[in-house]
Amino acid sequence: MPTSTRTDAIPSRFRVSFFHPRHWLTWLGIGLLWLICLLPIPLVLSFGRKLGWLVGRILKRRRHITRVNLQLCYPELTDAARERLVDDHFEALGAGVFETGYAAFASDASLRKRGELIGVEHLDAAMKGGHGVLLLTGHFTTLEMGARYLCINNRPFHAMYRPLNDEVLDYFMRKWREGRSLLPALPKSDLKKLVRTLREGRCIWYGPDQSLDKEGAAHVPFFGVPALTLTATSRLAHMGRAKVVPYFPAFVDGRYRVTFLPALENFPGACEIEDTKLINKMLEAGVRLSPAQYFWSHRRFKHPPPGMPDPYKR
Repeated sequence: MPTSTRTDAIPSRFRVSFFHPRHWLTWLGIGLLWLICLLPIPLVLSFGRKLGWLVGRILKRRRHITRVNLQLCYPELTDAARERLVDDHFEALGAGVFETGYAAFASDASLRKRGELIGVEHLDAAMKGGHGVLLLTGHFTTLEMGARYLCINNRPFHAMYRPLNDEVLDYFMRKWREGRSLLPALPKSDLKKLVRTLREGRCIWYGPDQSLDKEGAAHVPFFGVPALTLTATSRLAHMGRAKVVPYFPAFVDGRYRVTFLPALENFPGACEIEDTKLINKMLEAGVRLSPAQYFWSHRRFKHPPPGMPDPYKR
C-alpha cells in the first residue's frame, strides 16, 4: 500500500474527523473483518484461500508480477509447477487477510494451541548481557500472525512502520501492532530512536527486503538475481551494538511455526555489501521454509541494475 506524505514521526491519534463519510468504507471493512473473525479459524482460512485463488485469476497484473518473480527465482520449475505455486501464493494472500484479523482480534487462548516457536533459545541467547536484537525477517503473508506468536510467548518487540494513506486504517493498524507487540511502534525514518532502542537492549522487527527507492540500497543477489536491497542492516547493528537474529513465520501442516536461527556471527563485517549478501542468503533460507507464503506479488526486482531490462515489462 502506498505511504502518505504525512510525517511518520507523529504518533497516530484518534480524531473526530475519522467519522467523516470518506472513511465509512474503511469502518465497514474493519467491522466485517471483526465479525468474520468470530467464526472458527479453519473455516475462515479455507474461505480466504478460495477467495485468494479467485482474486489471483482476476488481477492479471499481479499474477504476471508473481509469475515473473518465480520464473527468476525458481527457473528449475516446470511451467505447470510454477503455475501451481502462483495459485498457492494467492491462496496464501487470501488467508493472510483474515490472519491479520485474527492477529488483531483473537484471544491468546484460541491461538496458542495453533502455533509454536522453534529455536527461540537463539533469541534468548542473543539478548543475554543486555544486547539489543534486530529480528531479521522478510515480508511473508503470515507476518502478522508470526508477530502475535512472539508476544503470546512473552517476547516483546518494537514494530517498524510507515504511515498509510488511509488515516483510520493507519490508526488501527498501529494500535493493533502495538497492542500485541507490547511496545510502541518505531518510525523507520527515525534513526536515532532506532539506535537508542537497540542500545537499551530491545528487539526490533526488521524486514529489509522491500526497498522503495535506490537511496541506502544496493543490488545484491536474491536467488541469484540482482535485487535492490536495503544496506542499513549492518549499520544499524553496528550503531546499536545489536545482534541480528533471523526469524521466519510460516503456516505449515495446519500450524503456525515461527522459526529462529542462531544470531549471525561476526556481523557486521568489514564490507557493507558482503553483509547485505549474507542478509539475502538468510532471507532465501526463510523463503524456502514456505515458498508460497513470501510476497511474490511485490515487484522485488523493480529497480534492475544498469544493463538489465525491466523483467516485468510485457
